[in-house]
Amino acid sequence: MTTPAIKICGLTRAEDIDHMNRLGVELVGFNFIEKSPRFVTQDKGAGLAAMCRPAMERVALLVNPDDDGVDRAIAAVSPHRLQLHGDESPDRVQEIKRRSHCAIIKALPVETAQDVARAADYKACADWFLFDAKPPRDKAAQGVTGGHGEAFDWTALKAYDLSQPYLLAGGLTADNVAEALSVSGAPMVDAASGVESAAGQKDKQLMEAFIAAVRGRE
Repeated sequence: MTTPAIKICGLTRAEDIDHMNRLGVELVGFNFIEKSPRFVTQDKGAGLAAMCRPAMERVALLVNPDDDGVDRAIAAVSPHRLQLHGDESPDRVQEIKRRSHCAIIKALPVETAQDVARAADYKACADWFLFDAKPPRDKAAQGVTGGHGEAFDWTALKAYDLSQPYLLAGGLTADNVAEALSVSGAPMVDAASGVESAAGQKDKQLMEAFIAAVRGRE
């Protein structure tokens, strides 16, 4: 069985990039969503992205971006992929893909298998999907779409039948990621709050434990 790829999201500190480089994490996420506690400015994102080892893919997180927002994210971190967390229509996703020349990760909030089935609407424009837990109502009202430490019923992913790879997100930690992978069969995992001591501040020990739990699977 292929070892799942790991994405760690919401990086805000140089020392955390350094540690991710040493650990060989496959993907790094930079959050350009202003309402998020992990938001980075264009200048800060650029500085952090410049520290990433060449083999680590850079992902820019956006919510319902206008063209200027797309352009600024690309200028900042030269992302390999754009991760779209809003209610972008398939047509808008296709427009963003054409404009950016980036691969697209369409994030979808999940509670039931019906939510997973929504991926079919984007099969012509998304390269990957990210399935995350629906945010609590108070967070949703504030426009916070992810990184809230909530998990969902991983069996819902058994309904997924498209060819695009996907990332499993939502409350993943070193303590539950092996079970999450066993239940879902996810090819990739994404962690943010589960490897933090505080929002945007990654914890070396938690990152190491999470990565060991993912890579230690037989």
